[in-house]
Amino acid sequence: MSGTSEKPGVLNGFEETVKDFWASRPRRPHAGRKVAGVAAAIGYRYGVDPVVVRIALVVTTIFGGFGVPFYLLGWLFFPGESDEVSGFESLIGRGRSSVSPAFAVVLLVLTVVSTGGSITGSWFDGGGLISCALIAAALYLLHRSRGHLNRPAPVAARTSYPAFTGNGAFTMTETAEAPSPARGWDPLAADPAGWDLPDAPPAPEPPPMPPPRLSHHGLQRGPRSKVGSATFALAVVTAGGAVLAGLNGAAWFDAQHIVGLVLGVVGIGLVAGAFAGGGRGLIGLAVPLAIVGMVLTTAPFHDFDVRGGVGDIRETPQASTEVKPLYQHAAGDIRLDLTELPEGAPYVTSVSNGAGNTTVIVPANADVTFDCRTGAGEASCFGHSSDGVSQPSLSGTDNGPDGVGGQKITLHVSNSVGDVEVRRD
Repeated sequence: MSGTSEKPGVLNGFEETVKDFWASRPRRPHAGRKVAGVAAAIGYRYGVDPVVVRIALVVTTIFGGFGVPFYLLGWLFFPGESDEVSGFESLIGRGRSSVSPAFAVVLLVLTVVSTGGSITGSWFDGGGLISCALIAAALYLLHRSRGHLNRPAPVAARTSYPAFTGNGAFTMTETAEAPSPARGWDPLAADPAGWDLPDAPPAPEPPPMPPPRLSHHGLQRGPRSKVGSATFALAVVTAGGAVLAGLNGAAWFDAQHIVGLVLGVVGIGLVAGAFAGGGRGLIGLAVPLAIVGMVLTTAPFHDFDVRGGVGDIRETPQASTEVKPLYQHAAGDIRLDLTELPEGAPYVTSVSNGAGNTTVIVPANADVTFDCRTGAGEASCFGHSSDGVSQPSLSGTDNGPDGVGGQKITLHVSNSVGDVEVRRD
């Protein structure tokens, strides 16, 4: 039996492609697997480097969270290379599988739980659904373009054959041997043992296969693919455009979303590289981006702003016209002194710092309405304090030692990382 089946005809439409994918779905190999062989199965089935498949699964796991549910689905629905059916089909009695029914139930429960978590708990808005759609589209396009490659042959079901125990009334014992195949009719009634026939000529040996051409780096490689370079350029353009959009006031383009967008572009490049046979260099870009995305997911760097420049700011406005509505900085210390302001109309201002310490000093008798918070660090505002990570904001009104009647000031102070202090002169 051959290891592959015949090449199918042209697949017409979505339904036919899906049916053909299920009929010839990848088989998890025994050799080359790291865990269950799902990535190796996809790579061997469609002629793609399994390393690219593994990296794509890692990217979709961190980018949207659907990489883990997909791997569990592959473990559950892709049969092993020597199995009759998949673990799920064996669970419902369709045939034999190396995945036991108990373990198939465990995989099914883990798949349901991880799928729900990836859709509802993604750090990137809608990332679970996006990564699910990317994986489904990649598999569909792979099968449309390479479904004729390495089609696995079905594994024959095992059958047991009962021992031969007799052939009727002409047997001399209870267990006679099976009769030999009937001989052809011989008109001369000669004993076949006495025939003197020439020996059959030996079968011709197949010509030897030419050895692969080697270079000083090993096997001869094909022409270099441009997928990696094109993806890298598109990722740079995407990152630059997202940063510019953030600088121009688009609140959605914060650090988490910018990293997510770039990681999505790299993930698409890896999928495209799987078709074109290139793009492995993108792994070196995807791994650090995935790490940064994971850090931004777990660390409390919410609303990290890239606007305002880098360096220290020291401002001491002495007139109402000099008070800015927003003092904003990406990195560095901010010190805002409001003690030189003349009394008069109420002052309202906000201070936003990405990474660094922020200090605001107000007049001794001013009536201050404040809202102070920091993502990671210590906040101290008029005797209220908090310290740590993701602490609630400090808000309230402090009228000073003289009570109500002083200059009205409203302050909004926000830090992503660093200490916040609001105090009187």
